[in-house]
Parts: sequence; C-alpha cells; structure tokens
Amino acid sequence: MSGNRTPLFDEYKNLNAKVIDFGGWDLPVQFSSIKEEHHAVRTNVGLFDVSHMGEIEVQGTGAEEFLQTVVTNDVSKLKVGGCQYTAMCYEDGGTVDDFLIYKRSEDNFFLVVNAANTHKDYEWLKTHASADINIVDRSPEYGQLALQGPNAEKVLQTMTTVDLTQIRFFKFREGVDIAGVSALVSRTGYTGEDGFEIYCSWDDTSSLWREILKAGEDVGIQPCGLGARDTLRFEANLALYGQELSEDITPVEAGIGFAVKTEKESDFIGKSRLKWQKQNGPDRKLVGLEMVDKGIPRTGYSVYAEGREIGFVTSGTQSPTLNKNVGLAIVDKNVSELDAVVEVQVRKRRLKAKVVKTPFYKK
Repeated sequence: MSGNRTPLFDEYKNLNAKVIDFGGWDLPVQFSSIKEEHHAVRTNVGLFDVSHMGEIEVQGTGAEEFLQTVVTNDVSKLKVGGCQYTAMCYEDGGTVDDFLIYKRSEDNFFLVVNAANTHKDYEWLKTHASADINIVDRSPEYGQLALQGPNAEKVLQTMTTVDLTQIRFFKFREGVDIAGVSALVSRTGYTGEDGFEIYCSWDDTSSLWREILKAGEDVGIQPCGLGARDTLRFEANLALYGQELSEDITPVEAGIGFAVKTEKESDFIGKSRLKWQKQNGPDRKLVGLEMVDKGIPRTGYSVYAEGREIGFVTSGTQSPTLNKNVGLAIVDKNVSELDAVVEVQVRKRRLKAKVVKTPFYKK
C-alpha cells in the first residue's frame, strides 16, 4: 500500500483490517467480514471511516446564486443548518459528481464530495465562479466518521450533552462536543439506516474513533469497511458515482430526478437536456434486477432482451439482507417495466433475470 491515508490508518492495523487501494486511498474493505458488518448496521450499529471524502467550502455574498447555476437542486430552499443532496452536470446532462451541500450561513456553503472527484469538482467550481466567490478545498483539514444503524443515536448520545433528537434527518449542528472533540454532526448517511456523519479536525479523528468504539462496546458496535458500505448503499438504491452516475449517465437516467429541479429560474449547466428528459422520459433508465437463474450480476455485465443488448449492470451482489442475487442496471426504457424478463451475460452464459422494484431494502 502506498496511496493516500486517512488519520486512522494505524487504527486499521490495530483492528486487523483488510486494507485495499480504493481510488488512490489505502482503506479497509472489512474488519471482520462484509456480511457481519452489513448485518451490524442493519440491526445494531456500525462505525465507518470516511475521511477520504472531499470537503469544499463555497463562500461569498453571491455564493447561493452561484451554486444555483452549477447544481441541479434548488439551493434557495436550503435553510441554515440544513443539508441537501444534489448533482453537478456537464452541458449534455452527464454527471460531474453527486454530493451533499451544507448551509452553514447565508454566505457559506460546505460541499461534501466524492473522494475521487475532489480535485475535478474543485476545478469545475473555480472555472465557473466569479472573482467574488471564494472556493477552498478544505479536505486536508477534516476527518469524517459515519455512525450508522438503529442504535447510532443511543451510542452517540452517551458522548454529548446535545439532545440528538433535535438534529433531524438532513439537518446538522456545528460545535457539538463529543467526548471533548468539537464536531459538525449531521443526521445523514449512505446506508439506508438512521445515523450520523461526524466531521472533526483531521488531528482529532483517531481519538474520536476510539472513543466512539469504546462508547458502543455495551451494544456490540462494529467497525465497518468499504465492503459493507457498498452492500448497504446498494440495497437502499443509493447511487455510487462511477457506477450509477457518470459523465455518460445523467441524474434523471440514474433515478435521482428528485434532485433535479428544472423549474427553478436559474439556468444551471445541463438544464436543457435534463428538462427534456424529465418532461419526455429518458431513453434509458436505472432498474432493479433479480436473478432467476443462478448467478450474480456484476458491474459492467451486459443485459439482453430478445437477443438484443439493451443495457448494462451498474452494481450487483448477493444481497446480505435479502439473500438474493440482485443488481442495478441501466436499460432501454422499453424493457424497464416491472417483471420484464431479461438476460444477463455472466461470463460465457446468458442467465435469466427479471426487473423488480427498488430500493431492494427500505426501513
């Protein structure tokens, strides 16, 4: 391993984690097993290191107006202390990235972007911003932990005097004292479960990680890696950039049209194409697949109907919660109806599957 490392790299070794190269970062794929960590989050509580994620600050008197021209969601709907999921697109509607926006004040916004896209997003924002908008990559300053699962609030509440029930879904609070560490705490996550994402200074991340694991010992908290993070988000049909979203896949095609507000006045980049897709329906769309024949639909596998290639798998696995082989696929809109029968090219064989409702898992 010789990539970028989060503040917790030594903690991985102490917990015997299996570490892999993920987008240039040395990160844990698992601590115990992917299935064990997955079930811990679904039924109890798990702790993830997501310090590789990027944080970009957009500040200035015209910050909101600027963001309205580069993101798909309606930033004017955001209130201070609120979060919003959005996408940023190219002119043809292809996706630059998807991310969260935190509104810290009327003139200060905090963007939490995908790790592999941090530099690209920063440069894209800088290129399109006027001189009075200050854009700063704050990623080296922050560590980020995600505490997820039904017992997340129970564990974190033992570590702070702030009433966590007051931090509602997609809201956040700054300056929260957690075991002596000042943090920004948001009720957000990437697992389909209740939980929190916790931002603190890079130097405080290791001690906070250890304190949270200690506080959760009584309920059986599990440290979790990238493997469980992926199976959890997949079951909940939460898009992963580079798979469900890319420069060749629009937010509407990927099923996140709810974050595309073409009725807002601002003429944001990509609006024309996305508006057409929302009004007329895209030529292809993201669907869920459940295998009928024995096999797992892996990322990149081709999908066929009546002998014709009609799309490709974006993500697929054996769902730990459902114990079924399922996948997400971008397919021709004419073969996207529920129960439509398709075939997935698994190595040298075409195996039968059917279109099913998503998300595969919902609380």
